[in-house]
Amino acid sequence: MARLTKRRQADTKAIQHLWSAIEIIRNQKQIANIDRITKYMSRVHGMHPKETTRQLSLAVKDGLVVETLTVGCKGSKAGIEQEGYWLPGDEIAYSMQSFSWTTEMKDWETETHDWYCFECHFPGEVLICDLCFRVYHSKCLSDEFRLRDSSSPWQCPVCRSIKKKNTSKQEMSTYLRFIVSRMKERAIDLNKKGKDNKHPMYRRLVHTAVDVPTIQEKVNEGKYRSYEEFKADAQLLLHNTVIFYGVDSEQADIARMLYKDTCHELDELQLCKNCFYLSNARPDNWFCYPCIPNHELVWAKMKGFGFWPAKVMQKEDNQVDVRFFGHHHQRAWIPSENIQDITVNIHRLHVKRSMGWKKACDELELHQRFLRDGRFWKSKNEDKGEEEAESSISSTSNEQLKVTQEPRAKKGRRNQSVEPKKEVRNSMAIKYMHLWEPEPETEAVSSSQEIPTMPQPIEKISVSTQTKKLSASSPKMLHLSTQTSNDGACQNMCHEKYTKTFSDFKDRIKADHKRETERVVREAIEKLRSETEEEKRQAVNRAIANMQTECDRKTKQVKEKCKEEFLEEVKKLANQHKQLISQTKKKQWCYNCEEEAMYHCCWNTSYCSIKCQQEHWHAEHKRTCRRKR
Repeated sequence: MARLTKRRQADTKAIQHLWSAIEIIRNQKQIANIDRITKYMSRVHGMHPKETTRQLSLAVKDGLVVETLTVGCKGSKAGIEQEGYWLPGDEIAYSMQSFSWTTEMKDWETETHDWYCFECHFPGEVLICDLCFRVYHSKCLSDEFRLRDSSSPWQCPVCRSIKKKNTSKQEMSTYLRFIVSRMKERAIDLNKKGKDNKHPMYRRLVHTAVDVPTIQEKVNEGKYRSYEEFKADAQLLLHNTVIFYGVDSEQADIARMLYKDTCHELDELQLCKNCFYLSNARPDNWFCYPCIPNHELVWAKMKGFGFWPAKVMQKEDNQVDVRFFGHHHQRAWIPSENIQDITVNIHRLHVKRSMGWKKACDELELHQRFLRDGRFWKSKNEDKGEEEAESSISSTSNEQLKVTQEPRAKKGRRNQSVEPKKEVRNSMAIKYMHLWEPEPETEAVSSSQEIPTMPQPIEKISVSTQTKKLSASSPKMLHLSTQTSNDGACQNMCHEKYTKTFSDFKDRIKADHKRETERVVREAIEKLRSETEEEKRQAVNRAIANMQTECDRKTKQVKEKCKEEFLEEVKKLANQHKQLISQTKKKQWCYNCEEEAMYHCCWNTSYCSIKCQQEHWHAEHKRTCRRKR
């Protein structure tokens, strides 16, 4: 049955300040009353006395501070009962010694639920989950998860999401190990800044303790049933850090960044499991393996750059999330108007073909070849299943190929008749090639016959029309053959004439080809040299920038370290100064010469020697002394 209850009301950071104030006052052998606590809180933490009183009363109601009646044993309030405050657990030892008022301690281990909202980490009136230890404010819940009926059980958002099982435990553990390794790298600063989980009062504020090694152990043992359960533990780490160190503390900032990165990694995993695994495992050519389902391939253009081949990861409104081919495989959100399909002709894009762009295109071609060959990155079990499926598909495709083979051939002939321009070019090329071959037999023609130098206009013809025209032209060919002469001299002259013409034309074509080849090679060498110089200059600039960044980072680390050491030294000197002041206050001093006193006269007068006592007595003290005679 769901219910709203106020488990705690005091602020967690104020409670810790109150604990430190009570502990310091008790260490000075004094009663931690309201006056001393308010003075300490005002002096050290800048808290107003009214706010200190309010937080102290709330802490007493929450059971985090114990209020007792204590009898003073020295000073002006000796023998007078006054209110004193103790840390939970410390008042038991006191009560057993003085046989005074005792209080019952709460059994902190039997607490079933947390005391602070799992979403905003603050106290107040919370809604208790019936399945786990988490509690929430009603205002911190979305409309989907708010309480509808107080008589029915209520489950928190985490418990509802954990019920959804994502995948097998073995596969899940494989993915989560990558995320945990990233968490360990980023949690180094958190471990340096906060190691107070063994603080004696830690469990008074933190209900369920968790850290990165605990999460890693659960991943290795396969205890997580879903990605949402793993995400809940990461959020619990943030929850505990904010409660114990404060909302605006440096540890809380590190924990927020850690949780944000973990959520980003889980989002990437949900977006594409293949990309997530390959980008972390990094096998050879990992970006070239197709995913299931395949990513759309596009040309993407960032501001200030040309079009570049990329994979589409997701689309949102008018923006497209792409990951570029190339060395770094960078991600970016690109406006949809700067996206072109991969089938667009590259000459229309006007790209600068640098070495990086060529490498990216080579990687794109390898990806497309893997896609055509059906080469996916899978486990052995998946490969066996795919091989069986492919064998059945190939058998059916072969049968279909046999059935459709003949119609395709007929269709090809029809295409030949429809596209006469291509036939004309091919026929001209064939005739041109025949010019280089010596003719086995040359017919002599009469001088009246003209040799055509230009091809006649070619009409659109089919196979049937070709046969008709061939038969129609046969009489003309016979007529030409009847006009041949037996003059051998004329035949030899024509042969030599055309052989010399063709030889000169061949030499001229070879010379032109050689000059063109040399020009193209020279231009390619110059272009390659300029691109190499540009890439070298860019590499030097990147190296200088990286060195500058590293130097700045090291300098910042050294400054922070020196600052921490300086603050630590100042803190140490301040503590020594306070101890000396405290020791000085505990001593008695001569009223006459201000040396350390050893003779007590009355309530506020002491002397270091009899001489000082007599001098002060005769001078003025005999008129004001309150000692009973």
